[in-house]
Amino acid sequence: MFSFFTKPTYPKTALGIERETITAVSLSRSGRQFGVNRAASVEVPNNLIDPNFLDRNISDPTQFRYILEEAVTSAGLLGQKRWSVSLPSTSARTAILTLDGGVGSKGESEEIFDWKAEQTFGAPAAELRITRVPISSDVDGKRRYFATAVKLSVLDEYETIFEQFGWKAGLVLPRSVAEARWLFGSGASGDSLLISAQWDGFTAIMMQGNEPFVVRSVTCKPSEMDDEIYRLLLFYNDRFGGANSGRFLDRVLLVGRDLSTARIDEISKDALGRALSVLRIEDIGLNIPAGDLSFGDLAAPAGLAAFGSP
Repeated sequence: MFSFFTKPTYPKTALGIERETITAVSLSRSGRQFGVNRAASVEVPNNLIDPNFLDRNISDPTQFRYILEEAVTSAGLLGQKRWSVSLPSTSARTAILTLDGGVGSKGESEEIFDWKAEQTFGAPAAELRITRVPISSDVDGKRRYFATAVKLSVLDEYETIFEQFGWKAGLVLPRSVAEARWLFGSGASGDSLLISAQWDGFTAIMMQGNEPFVVRSVTCKPSEMDDEIYRLLLFYNDRFGGANSGRFLDRVLLVGRDLSTARIDEISKDALGRALSVLRIEDIGLNIPAGDLSFGDLAAPAGLAAFGSP
């Protein structure tokens, strides 16, 4: 499914924009391993970025531009003109859209898709930039799409500042979609799960091979996260992991400071009767040099940069 993103020629440099940090990174590739050539993360002042799907994200564009320049300069990437960009997961929305009805004319299909997108994302389709990829039909044969949406007014906030540097952002995706890049290509037989923590909860993407089949955005307090993950695993077991299904959830990738491998072991044992394999950095083929860089800051922009290193 993600081959859709690798067909165009995307840059090997990417920005990760978050509420707390801005990260710039460039990658190199050797076989199935990715190495971080240059990277830097810079802390973002409180309230400068308010990740929001419908409303303004950047409170002070001048200060944002300064922090952005500091990040790319510290990484030695100020001269780069082509970037991929990951936005905070709450600045964009991601969903699997299922379309009812048969295949009509192209115009009818677009109208049906737009209507479904508006119902799912909560904004008129004309006000959104929607990226969609067809995935496998559901059990009833209905067409399904993996779709991400960013409000044009929100996107314009970021792109206006990029243009001031003379940059072109060719691929702009939500953080969690970029992080899901690290779940495919291993050839593992079981299903996999991304849990990406953010300031107001987490986003979960379940994948069968290289194709997503469940997307959940959960708003909760840190103290409630364990219970919500437990409910998510029970949902998988009830819906997909029955004894006769031939499927099982095997691996989980954790991104975020509030996620603990030990706690995920306990939660998965309670929910599934067995511990999931928690992926390590070396398991996904990303080599991070020793220093102050964290996987949590690098996972999304490095995932995007990896699209430029097929």
